[in-house]
Amino acid sequence: MAETAVTDADKTITTTTLPSLNIDELSIDENKKPPKLLDDPEDSNIQAVSSDDTPYTSAATFEELNLSAELLKGLYVEMKFQKPSKIQAISLPMILNPPHRDLIAQAHNGSGKTTCFVLGMLSRVDPSTQATQALCICPTRELAIQNTEVLRKMGKHTGISSHCAVPTDSRDSIPIQKGEKIKAQVVIGTPGTIKKWISFKKLEVTKLTILVFDEADQMLAEDGFKDDSLRIMKEIEKSNSSCQVLLFSATFNDIVKNFVERTVKKDHNKLFVKKEELSLDAVKQYKVQCTDELSKIEVIKDYIFELGENVGQTIIFVRTRQSAKMLHKSLVNMGYEVTSIQGALDHEERDKIVKEFRDGLTQVLISTDVLARGFDQQQVNLVINYDLPIKHTAEYTREFEPDYEVYLHRVGRAGRFGRKGAVFNLIHDEKDERLMSKIENHFGTRVSEVREKSVEDYKAALKEAGLLQA
Repeated sequence: MAETAVTDADKTITTTTLPSLNIDELSIDENKKPPKLLDDPEDSNIQAVSSDDTPYTSAATFEELNLSAELLKGLYVEMKFQKPSKIQAISLPMILNPPHRDLIAQAHNGSGKTTCFVLGMLSRVDPSTQATQALCICPTRELAIQNTEVLRKMGKHTGISSHCAVPTDSRDSIPIQKGEKIKAQVVIGTPGTIKKWISFKKLEVTKLTILVFDEADQMLAEDGFKDDSLRIMKEIEKSNSSCQVLLFSATFNDIVKNFVERTVKKDHNKLFVKKEELSLDAVKQYKVQCTDELSKIEVIKDYIFELGENVGQTIIFVRTRQSAKMLHKSLVNMGYEVTSIQGALDHEERDKIVKEFRDGLTQVLISTDVLARGFDQQQVNLVINYDLPIKHTAEYTREFEPDYEVYLHRVGRAGRFGRKGAVFNLIHDEKDERLMSKIENHFGTRVSEVREKSVEDYKAALKEAGLLQA
C-alpha cells in the first residue's frame, strides 16, 4: 500500500515571478474516476435569505438557468451531471440572475459548491472581450489548481480562456515586472500571487464582473488571509464598485460571519445550512482509545489498513510536520512504500505527489490540514485523524480547544458527493478525550467507540459505513 505525505500549507508563500505552471499536466485521469453524482440529502435545511423582494425560483434543471448551449454541453458531456444538487438549485438563480447581488453561501462539503461559483464565473464572462472578467481566490495552490481544472473542463466548449495564479519554482519563469499582462478571461489563484500581479499592474481588474472567495472563512479570518483579501477587494472597488462578490465555504464561525457581512454590499443575499446538519450523514465517525503513540501506528497498520485495503483511498491527518515525519518513518520501517512531501520540496514536486494520489496511483495520503479544505477526491472513503485538530491559542492557555471547523472539513474529505465513508479518530490521553467530547457536544452527536484490538469491532464499523459487505 503506497502512501503520500503533505506537510505544509501554501499560506505565506508569494512569488515575484509569473508562473509557467501547466495545469493540463496536472489534470485528473477521468478514466480512473466514476461519474459525479451531486445529490445531497433531501432533508437538508438550507436557509436562503434574499436582501429584498427579488423573486428567486429554485432550478430543477440546468436548462431553467438560461445557460448557453456551450455551457450545457460542458455540464452534461464533460462533467457528466444530470441535474443541479440542492445547493446549486437554490444558489445558482441568485448568482446568475439580475441584479447579480453579492452572496454569502455556506453548505455541506461535497454538495457541489465548486460548480456553483465556477458556473457563475463562466456565465458572467463575455467570450468576445479579451480581458479578465472573473477572479477566484483560494487559500492553497492545490485548491486553486483543482478549481482551474474544473473550470477548464466545464467551460471546454465556450472558448473562455483561464490562468492559474499560484507560486512556482520554475527557474525559467519571467520576473513579474518584465512579464506580459495577464489577458485570460478567468483567473484563479492564491492571494499572495494575485496581490502581486495586481500591484505590478500585470492583472487588470477594471473589467471584473465577478469575484469569488473559495473557503471564504479562511480567506477572511484574522489568522488566515484577511489582509491580502481585503487589499485585493479594495483595489477592485476603486475602479469597479459593481463587481459581484461570492463567498463560499462549508463553515463560518460567528466572528468571521459578522465580519463578512460587513465586508460585502449591504443588499447581499445569504444562504446557510443549520450547524447540526453540516456533518455529512453519509460519513460514519468512530473513536479508538490507543495506549500510546506507537499503538496509534499499530491500529493503522494492523487493523484499519488490513481491513480497509480494498475500500478506497485513505487520508491520514496529523497536526504537525514532526508528526508526519515520524509516521512516515515508522511506516517505511514496517515495510510500506511511502512517498512524502516536506517543506523543503519545491512546488512542482508537491504538485506531482498530489496528482499521483488524485490519479489513484497511491492509496494513502498523510497530510497536515493543507488538504483539509476543498480537496475533492471521490475515491477517498477513509479518513484517519491521527491527531485531533486544535485551535492555535496562547501558550499559557491550559485548556486546549478543538478546531471544530477544521474537524468538519477533515470529515468532509470522505464520502464526497453523498458516497459512503468512515472516519477513525485515534485518542490516547485525557487531552484527546476532552477534545473528542467537546467535538461530540458541539455537533450534537455521539461518536461510537471501536476497541483498540478488536477485529470484529473494525469490521462492524466498516460494514456500518457501507465499506464492507455485510
